[in-house]
Amino acid sequence: MKNDVVQEIIHRLRNAGLRRTKALEELITTLLESERPMTLSELAASDRLSDQCDKATVFRLLQRLTEHGMVRRLGLHERAAYFTLLLPGKHSDYLICTSCGSIEAIKAPCPVHQLEDEIREKTGFRNLYHELEFFGVCPKCA
Repeated sequence: MKNDVVQEIIHRLRNAGLRRTKALEELITTLLESERPMTLSELAASDRLSDQCDKATVFRLLQRLTEHGMVRRLGLHERAAYFTLLLPGKHSDYLICTSCGSIEAIKAPCPVHQLEDEIREKTGFRNLYHELEFFGVCPKCA
């Protein structure tokens, strides 16, 4: 299953004109296996990527994946960004601490899906999606 998802993403990227590389595959696999969004530093230091490429290469790959709608960049602008893989049919909303910058997925049904369906029907927009982030102070910082 995981390998199928990686191959599907690689196929979509190749159709968009990106070259398939071992580093790209390892980055996608690392993001897919992660239970939470990861920072650039965490990704570059991961077991799969640390021997494969340098931090600058990971950054360039993340930029390309973000530009092509395969990765979502999360976080506060003045703090480290977090990256998560965007998968068709899978959606997560996040809580972000404005004090320490920590991030976690919200473990509750998304309140916007019904609104999104209504907007899609009324406007005729295709490939409609949303990104929902809540900001506040986490329990550790409070």
